[in-house]
Amino acid sequence: MERARPHASEHDRTAARGAGAPRRGGRALTCGLAAAALLLTGCDSVSGIPVDDVPSSSPAIEETVSAAGTDDAETSGTSGTIATSAVPAPALAPVPDDAPEVGAVPGVPEAVPALRRWAADLENGTIAELQEKCWTLAPGNVTQMYQYPQGVLAALAEPGTATADSVTWESGTLTVTVERAALADGYACPRVGSAGAPAQYNDADARHTVRRYLSRLVGEPLDPADTEDTHPLICAASPAAWDPTGSGESVTAPPAANPRKLEDDFGGIAAFTGEQLTSAWLSADYITVDAPVTDEDGTTQTHTFTLTQRETDSGNSAGYCIGDVTTS
Repeated sequence: MERARPHASEHDRTAARGAGAPRRGGRALTCGLAAAALLLTGCDSVSGIPVDDVPSSSPAIEETVSAAGTDDAETSGTSGTIATSAVPAPALAPVPDDAPEVGAVPGVPEAVPALRRWAADLENGTIAELQEKCWTLAPGNVTQMYQYPQGVLAALAEPGTATADSVTWESGTLTVTVERAALADGYACPRVGSAGAPAQYNDADARHTVRRYLSRLVGEPLDPADTEDTHPLICAASPAAWDPTGSGESVTAPPAANPRKLEDDFGGIAAFTGEQLTSAWLSADYITVDAPVTDEDGTTQTHTFTLTQRETDSGNSAGYCIGDVTTS
């Protein structure tokens, strides 16, 4: 299976929420920072990278956004199974002596070595190498967030602060945030945004969540460590807050209520093509991703995934989770 390659960025959906809407998903990457900073929201044009998504200050609900040529390369497989087993991670190399400095985080000593290992790659590696190592992130977002290394490294050199679920470093222009759970691997890829902004997620993240899920099913995860036990992609049973139709009656997400649902739907999956994933906003808090999937008999059907953003105990987003799948 081909791994993800650099492509154009994704436009945000902040305006879809409206000024008085609830504070759940839809935190958008922001643009307009100075030359040493990051250009994120609506920045679809990256030198040498094909543009697919059209930037919009007010993305329409139900607008379909094509993933082709933006955040991934073709992804396919020949056989697969739903069950995945944990693969021991290889031993990490020591932090390079010349790795960029990272500000200490009171109470979280593991943050510094994990970020210094990544910062060494940011300083000396290529975007393609970072996309390979930062496989939990949509490749197009890696391109956007990491395109100005010196600005990111300047923010990392500042003293860090921690909450129950994340660690943050901030300069006058940038905020660099990583989930505390990611620090356990000893190598952590942060999210980068404008100063003062929380970690932000967009439609490319939603499509990448589905891509990772399907890649597991065909037996070719983007990384051997990408298993449901260690990197959950399915919405949890609690809290029972699933309400994609806006009925006002929240329930447990169907796959959490019936763990066999996805197994029944995908028991015979053989292949899928990552470039064919498309997404559409169902509402301000829910997004759908259509994925043509081929079974072992060679029959292709489109599966529609519905996703929402998880919230941490602090009320911040922790990325997308899959809450339902239907077949057309």
